[in-house]
Amino acid sequence: VQLVESGGGLVQTGGSLRLSCAASGFSLDDYAIGWFRQAPGKEREGISCISIYNGDTWYRDSVKGRFVISSDGRQNTVYLQMNSLKPDDTGVYYCRAGARPKFYSGSRHQGCDNGPSYDSSGQGTQVTVSS
Repeated sequence: VQLVESGGGLVQTGGSLRLSCAASGFSLDDYAIGWFRQAPGKEREGISCISIYNGDTWYRDSVKGRFVISSDGRQNTVYLQMNSLKPDDTGVYYCRAGARPKFYSGSRHQGCDNGPSYDSSGQGTQVTVSS
């Protein structure tokens, strides 16, 4: 299982970036992919996620209406389109993968925002938003 993030960079407030998370060694069809952010001096936090197997998505309140997560099965890639960027969006963005069974407790789906269900992670891509 390998995940490679790309698309980070330096943008001004109000700008946009599209992050990519390319998966290899496995098919995304039976996985959930989450984007996490680690800002300087802060703990890593979940930003958005998508359960490829059922289409569910989740967004952190602070990015709702600005970020959009999507997947491309042919490219085996998940994207995070980030619009109206703010300085608070600055940080290293990581994508992580978790296999479908890990998101179920019996027959109940726990939602792709269940952090402990993720195991694999990419190396991260830096996003810096200047004021």
